[in-house]
Amino acid sequence: MTPQDASESRWSDLDRPPLNASALRHALVRPGALWTSLDVVQETGSTNSDLTARAKELPEGAVLVAEEQTAGRGRLDRSWSAPARSGLFFSVLLRPGAGVPVDRWGWLPLLTGVAVATGLSRAAGVDTSLKWPNDLLVTVGGEERKAGGILAERAGEDAVVVGIGLNVTLRADELPVPAAGSLLLADAISTDRETLLRAVLRSLEQWYVDWREAGGDPAASRLQETYAAGCATLGRTVRAELPGDRSLTGEAVAVDADGRLVLATEGGGREPVAAGDIVHLRPAAD
Repeated sequence: MTPQDASESRWSDLDRPPLNASALRHALVRPGALWTSLDVVQETGSTNSDLTARAKELPEGAVLVAEEQTAGRGRLDRSWSAPARSGLFFSVLLRPGAGVPVDRWGWLPLLTGVAVATGLSRAAGVDTSLKWPNDLLVTVGGEERKAGGILAERAGEDAVVVGIGLNVTLRADELPVPAAGSLLLADAISTDRETLLRAVLRSLEQWYVDWREAGGDPAASRLQETYAAGCATLGRTVRAELPGDRSLTGEAVAVDADGRLVLATEGGGREPVAAGDIVHLRPAAD
């Protein structure tokens, strides 16, 4: 991977200028802040893989951004691809520490979803909803479309790498699948990637620090209620596809204290489903 600062060809593509790493560091990396380093590379396979490989040597708060990922991954190693400079593709290294029990670390991808949605609401003027457990949705032509995703992975005993992929300026003819979307197609008031990245990282810092200071308690940090308020999955009848060709259908009625989706089934019972237990979560009619 190749580090990048203010490239000589910075304005060679006015629609998709490269990120200015020096300006981003100046805005985000400061004494006492969560973010301790920020690097931008022109191309790499996966920012999550790169940060995970270097986790032992890096302090908490390292941020790695790629202009293009050639082997971007989603949950269950599903692929994620987009043209160079068309989105935000980055990962952060977090160390929740002894103050947050490991069994609460599962809230990190949900926390990141809340932080991204909050940041985009302010900087892009776009209402971003959350599909449990890790998808970011925007509205394009009255239809919900997936514009981003989140992937959290353990990096040793004490660290978690959280990756975010967000389509920013993808045009209709560039979408990987018809159900995908982008901030551009959702009529965002700004698609300036530096503005958006600063807003998202500042929002993530605030939510993460508050959650960590609350010992990872999703109720005390208001994370649980905020996630539920922005979760498009709640109130809908869905089918959770499980390993071994099993499935569970019911109305999504809550996200419990462990971050699991609670389904109200036909028999009147309530079944919690953990993100790690599902292969797909689809509308029941599909």
